Amino acid sequence: MAEDFKMEKVYDPSQVEGKWYPYWEEKGYFHADVDDAKEPFSIVMPPPNVTGALHLGHAIDSTIQDILTRFKRMQGYNTLWLPGTDHAGIATQAKVEEQLAKEGTNRQALGREKFLDRVWDWKKEYGGRITQQLRRLGASCDWSRERFTMDEGCSEAVREVFVDLYHKGLIYRGNYIVNWCPHCHTTISDIEVEHVDREGHLWHLRYPVKDSDEVLVVATTRPETMLGDTAVAVHPEDERYRHLLGKTIILPLTNREIPIIADDYVDREFGTGAVKITPAHDPNDFEMGLRHQLPSITVMDREAKMNEQAGKYQGMERYAARKEIVKDLEAQGLLVKVDNHQHAVGECYRCSTVVEPMVSKQWFVKMEPLAKPAMEVVREGIMEFVPERFAKIYLGWLENIRDWCISRQLWWGHRIPVWYCEDCGAEICAKEDPETCPECGSKHIVQDPDVLDTWFSSGLWPFSTMGWPEETPELKQFYPTSVLVTGRDIIFFWVARMVFMGLEFMKDVPFQKVMIHGLVLDAQGRKMSKSLGNGVDPLEVIDQYGADTLRFMLITGNTPGNDLRFHPERLEATRNFANKIWNASRFVLLNLQDYEEGPRGQLKLEDRWILSRYEKTAGEVTEALEQFDLGEAARLLYEFIWNEFCDWYIELAKGCLYDKEHPEARHTVQSILLEVLEGTMRLLHPYMPFITEEIWHNLPISGESIMIQSWPKVNGYRKDDLEKQMNQIMDVIKAVRNIRAEMNVQPGKKAEIILVAPEKAAFEVLESGRESIRLLAGGSAVDVVSNLEVKPAQAASAVLEGVEVYLPLRGLLDLDKEIARVEKEIAQAQLEQSRLAGKLNNQGFVAKAPEQVVAKEREKLEGINGRIAALKVRLAELKEA
Repeated sequence: MAEDFKMEKVYDPSQVEGKWYPYWEEKGYFHADVDDAKEPFSIVMPPPNVTGALHLGHAIDSTIQDILTRFKRMQGYNTLWLPGTDHAGIATQAKVEEQLAKEGTNRQALGREKFLDRVWDWKKEYGGRITQQLRRLGASCDWSRERFTMDEGCSEAVREVFVDLYHKGLIYRGNYIVNWCPHCHTTISDIEVEHVDREGHLWHLRYPVKDSDEVLVVATTRPETMLGDTAVAVHPEDERYRHLLGKTIILPLTNREIPIIADDYVDREFGTGAVKITPAHDPNDFEMGLRHQLPSITVMDREAKMNEQAGKYQGMERYAARKEIVKDLEAQGLLVKVDNHQHAVGECYRCSTVVEPMVSKQWFVKMEPLAKPAMEVVREGIMEFVPERFAKIYLGWLENIRDWCISRQLWWGHRIPVWYCEDCGAEICAKEDPETCPECGSKHIVQDPDVLDTWFSSGLWPFSTMGWPEETPELKQFYPTSVLVTGRDIIFFWVARMVFMGLEFMKDVPFQKVMIHGLVLDAQGRKMSKSLGNGVDPLEVIDQYGADTLRFMLITGNTPGNDLRFHPERLEATRNFANKIWNASRFVLLNLQDYEEGPRGQLKLEDRWILSRYEKTAGEVTEALEQFDLGEAARLLYEFIWNEFCDWYIELAKGCLYDKEHPEARHTVQSILLEVLEGTMRLLHPYMPFITEEIWHNLPISGESIMIQSWPKVNGYRKDDLEKQMNQIMDVIKAVRNIRAEMNVQPGKKAEIILVAPEKAAFEVLESGRESIRLLAGGSAVDVVSNLEVKPAQAASAVLEGVEVYLPLRGLLDLDKEIARVEKEIAQAQLEQSRLAGKLNNQGFVAKAPEQVVAKEREKLEGINGRIAALKVRLAELKEA
C-alpha cells in the first residue's frame, strides 16, 4: 500500500466513475477473442433505437446483462456481450422529417436519395448518444464489435434472408387488410397497435330492405365507413332475421344494393344482431368478405380523408365526415338512436394516432411453417423462459399468429430487394441489384419503393451481428448465445421472430435461455410516459447518486419477470448502502496500513464465524446468479455487508485492532478483514463495478483490475455450527441493548451483565464470547454462570433460548424518576385506550364508517393494548428493583 492514504473521507461517485470506465476500455477488458480453449458465454444486446436517449427500461435491461457478463467473465468464461443499435425505421424517419419541417421543406422536395443522406447525417450526429450513455451506466460490452442494423454486414444478411424466403414461397405479395397509420404514412403490424379503451358511441341505423316496407337496423361504431359496405350480416341461427336471408338492402346515402348474408362470426347479443360489412376497413369484415366473395370498396385515402368513392363527402377528414354522415342520416329519418359505448380503439404505438384498417398490396411472410418449429423448441425445453410462465404467453401468440406484413411505406430502412419490369411485368427478387430483366432483357426495371419492417432485420440480430451469412469463427463459438435479456413487452415484437429466423437459417435456437424482466413503473404503478410527466431520466439519477446506486436499486427488491415500482426514496437507501461500504472499507484500510502478509494466529469465534458467513454468502450468491435470480443475490450481499460484516464483525474486530499489546491478534484480525473485504468486493463487483474497483485498488494486494479477478471460491471455512454459536452471542448483545433502551439507561453508563446458561454447550460459547459481549453491549463486566440460587436484586431481565440475561439497574438510573416517567406513559396510553374503545363501542360509528376506517381504529386499539402491557411489565421490574 502507498504511504499516503488515498481514500477520501466522503464517497464521490462522479470522481470514481469518471475514472474507471476509460481505464477498462483502454485495457481492453471488455473485448472477446475467439478462444476454443474456453467455454463461451455470449449475449447480444437488444439494440436500442438510434433515436433514443437512455431510459429506465434500457437501464434495467443493460444492468441485468452487465451483471451476468461480469459474473461469467470472473468465472473464467470466454465472455462476449455484443452491443449495437437499431435503425428504427418509423421513429428515425419521423425525427428527420420533423427537422425538415422546421427548415420549411419535406422529404418529397428533397427526393429519396438526398433524404436518405440527411438520415445518415442525423444517425452520425445522434446515433452514438445512447451508446455513450450506456458507458456511463457501466456496460462492459465489447464496443469493438458494435453493430448497426443497417451496416454493410447486417444489410447483406437481410437480403440473403429475404431472397431465400421468397424463393421458398414463404414471402409473398398480396392485397390484405393492414393497419395504416395516417400520421406515419405506413403500415404497422398487429403488435405495433396499442388498444386503448375509449368512450364512444353506437349508432343504430335503418337500412331499407329492397321491395319491402321492412328496414334492417344495424348498430355500428363507425358510420363513416358505411359508404364502403358491401353486405349486412346476421347469425345463421338468429330467428329474427332468417326470413331476410338472400334478400338485399338499399345502402343509405349511396343507393347501392347489397346482400344480407349469414355468418357464424356475428354476435347475436351485440347491438341489434345485424352488422354492416365493410371489407376494406375492418379486419374481421375483410375475412368475412373473403368467405363470401364480397367486393372490397376503399372509401378513404392514406391521409384518412374520404376519397372519390365517398361521393359528396370526398376530401373530408374521417371524423368530420362521420358528423356529416350522421347528420344526413338523421335528416332522412334513418338514425334510430345513439348509445354511449366504450370500446377498444387501435392506436399507433409510435405516435398514438388512431390506426385505419385498410386493404393494400403489401409483402407478407407466411408464418405457419415458421411458427411450428419455434413452438416445438419451447415445448421440448430446448429453449427456456425465465420465469417459465412467459413460455405460455409466447406459445399462445404463435398458436394464433397471422401472416406477418413486412413492408413499410418509408424511405429509411432495408429496401425490399424486388424489381418490376415495366416492359414484360416480371417480378425479380435478387441478392445483387439487377441491371436488366432476366425475362426479356429490358433495362426498364424499377425497385419496389417500400422498406422492410424494422423487426425483420432485428430478427436476424443474434447471427447477422456475428458475420452470417459467412461461416465465421464467432458464429462457431458464440452461437447460440447463452441468454437473451429483454422486457416482457417485446416477446412478440422481437423474441419470437429471432427464434424462427434462427431455426430457419442457423438450424438452432438463437439463445438457450430467455430472461424476461418487467417494466419500470412509477411509485403508483403507472407506466412512465411523457403525457403523464412521470418519467425519470437515468442520467439525472446517475449525476445525483452515481451509476452504482442506480444499478443496485433497479435490481434489488425485484423478482424475475415482475414489474418494478420506482420509489425515489429507495435511491437514498441504496446511496446509504454505498456510503456504508465506503466508510467500512476506509476504516479497514486505515487499519491495514502497517499490515504485512504472514501466518495467522489463533482464530476466535467471531473470526471463524465471519469466514463461514462469507463463504456461505458466496455460495448462495453464486447459486442465485446461476438461476438468474439477481434480486435475491443482491439481497444476500446487502444483508451480509451491512449487517454481518459492518455492524457485527468490524465492531467486534475493534478490540483486537486497538490492542497494541497483542500484535499477533491484531495481525490475525487484519488478515481476516482483508480477506473478507476483498472477496466481498469481488462478489459485489457485477452489481456495483465502480465503487468496488476503487476500493479494490486501495487494498494491499496486487493486480490490474477487480473485473479480471476470479470469482470467489470456497476455502473450507463454512461451518453452520459457528453461525449457531455466534447467533447466541449476538442475541445476548441485542437483548442487553433492548433492556438498556427500554429502561432508558444512558449510553455512556457501563452495566454489569449476568448470563445464566445451564447447558454446557451454551455456557462454553458465552464464556468464550464474554469480551465481545462486554464491548458491544456496554458492559462493565460479564459474568457467565451455570445457575443462580437467587435472582439478582434490582435487575431487568430477558429470557432467550438456552440463556437468561440479567442487567442490575442499581446505579444506572434514578429508579424513582424512571418509575414516575413510566407511570405517566401508562396513564397517557390508557386515556387513548379509553377513547378508542369508546369509539369502537359506538354502534353508529361502526355501522356508518367505511370498513377500512373501522379496521384501522381496531388496529390502533390492539397496538395501544400491547404497549400498555409492555409498560406494566417494565414498571413491575422497576418496582422490584
